[in-house]
Amino acid sequence: MMSNEQPQLLYRIQFMNNGKNYQLYVRELKQSALFGFLEIGDFVFDSQSTLLVDPSAEKLKTEFLGVTNSYIPLHAVIRIDAVTERGSARISELGDNVMTFPYFPGGKK
Repeated sequence: MMSNEQPQLLYRIQFMNNGKNYQLYVRELKQSALFGFLEIGDFVFDSQSTLLVDPSAEKLKTEFLGVTNSYIPLHAVIRIDAVTERGSARISELGDNVMTFPYFPGGKK
């Protein structure tokens, strides 16, 4: 008997946070009830025990430990991909080719 189960969707989301490029893998991704935010949840981190430890992946695990959902400002999102395989979560430098969306509250420039 064949199973008709669909594989669970997996998303790779990249966003800017504190001047860094965060790349996370999540199973839940939706528009938040909070205006201007994206809600992510069900974080997926490598659970394999290996001899080599990636410090940025470990930092992400620690930063999101106990977090069920996170709210990312839409203007901080760089890219969202639906993927079939999980990669490594990581934090990296933004580089020179990424700019924040210009936002001038109250008309200040």
